[in-house]
Formats: sequence, structure tokens, C-alpha cells
Amino acid sequence: MEARHLDELKSRLVEYGRFVEDMIGKSVNAFLEASPALIREIIDVDEARANSLEMEIEERCTSLIAQYEPRGRELRTVLMVLGITTDLERMADHAVNIAETADAARGDAAVAMQTLTRMADATTAMVDDGIRSFTDENPRLAAAVCTRDDTVDELAAAILAETTTAMSAAAAAVNKNLAILKIAGNLERIADLSTNICEDVIYMAEGRVIKHHNAEGQQSP
Repeated sequence: MEARHLDELKSRLVEYGRFVEDMIGKSVNAFLEASPALIREIIDVDEARANSLEMEIEERCTSLIAQYEPRGRELRTVLMVLGITTDLERMADHAVNIAETADAARGDAAVAMQTLTRMADATTAMVDDGIRSFTDENPRLAAAVCTRDDTVDELAAAILAETTTAMSAAAAAVNKNLAILKIAGNLERIADLSTNICEDVIYMAEGRVIKHHNAEGQQSP
């Protein structure tokens, strides 16, 4: 297999990653701005585009394996692209979930909007750096992304505390605050998927297993 084949595959994966990252940011903005047009764009247009890109990349991977029968590092790279593509597709699904939640909660009062914005920014940055750690074959960046998952978890906990207090004080705020909790849950799962990517990058580059945030890792057999 020529190097250009893997380069083209990685380039397409990066394009998919950027598209999904944009979907995530757009879905949160649709909620914050109460924008029906943005919500419909994500649900009616972006979801189909994300699914199309997923299928295209999977077909490319299958074709490369069938045509060139790659071995060693080349095969591991193609298989890793397949895995990341699956993670990105799941992230896109979570972005659609956020948009659907935003659609159901428009017009209500809420708190924790600033914290939610910070959580969304932290999550999309993890997605961006996770993809970059793979394309640059940078295990140090991948490890840094994994540690940032704790920040997202802390922001999710802060949102839970803020919304719980608000709902106890004002029944009128319940619907939108429940929506915020659902959105935070989707962002938290997107962050977890980003760590999946980075854990695979570290394993491929260094042979270390850091699943479940084992910072020391363990040497593969």
C-alpha cells in the first residue's frame, strides 16, 4: 500500500471529525440561542451528512484491506480509523440528541447556561485534540486529552448542583433545567468517546493500556 492511501484516509477522517465537532458546537448554540432554524439544520441535514461520511470512510477502509491486504502498522492504522469513525458517529448521534432536547425546551427559564457553555467548549476541544493526536501520532497529546475528561466531569457535576437548586426554588424552571441536564449528559458521553480515541492512540504508539484512566498504564504483553 502506498503512503498516499493512508494519508488520504486520515485526511477524510479529519474532515469527518471537524464536521462532527461543528455539529456539537452548533447543537449547543441552538439551545443557548433558542434557534429553531439551527435545530432543524442539525436534525434534518447534518445527521444525514454525518451518516454518509461514516459509510464512505468505512467503505474506504474495507476496500484498502481487500485490495492491499495490509499488515503490521498499516493494518493497525486502518483498523484504528474504523474504530474512530464509529466513535465519531456516536458523537454525531449525541449532537442530534442535544438538538432534539433543545427543540423540546425552547422558551423556558434556566440557570447554568455559562457552565454549560464552558462544558461544551471543553468537550469540543477534546474532540479536536483527540483527532489531532491520531493524525500526528502524538501519544503525549492523547494522554493530556484523557486527563481533561476530569474537567468535563467536574463541570457536569456543577451543572447538576446548579440545576437541582434552581428546580427546587422555582417549578417554572423545571423543563429547561431538565433539558440542560440531558445536554450535559450527552456532552459527558462525547468526552468519554474522545478519551476512547486517545487511549487507542497511546496503545498503538507506546503499547500502554490506560483504560479506565489508569495513569500509569501497563505494558502490553
